[in-house]
Amino acid sequence: MKAETLNFFERVYEVAKQIPYGRVTSYGAIAKYLGAARSARMVGYAMNGSVGKEVPAHRVVNRKGLLTGKHHFDGTNLMQQLLESEGIEILNHQIQNFEAVFWDPSIEL
Repeated sequence: MKAETLNFFERVYEVAKQIPYGRVTSYGAIAKYLGAARSARMVGYAMNGSVGKEVPAHRVVNRKGLLTGKHHFDGTNLMQQLLESEGIEILNHQIQNFEAVFWDPSIEL
């Protein structure tokens, strides 16, 4: 992988580590905060590569609150279980009251 890709991934991880317990953000919100608004997919790739890095990847979802990354977690429902353990309600793979639990790094950081 190119050095700039690794650097971007590390920046993504630093943002993701700041998402508070019981809150979520989106791939696009992280990308926008990092000045790469069209790189939401790269943020997703970073989340996929975050295993073992102490990154709360389960708190990063798509812009509609869907658990689109759940198939990258061990176990069929681990992402949902982790979010529910933090008090986030999920129905049909979608976060309920998404606006209320959404954390925007552009505002919060």
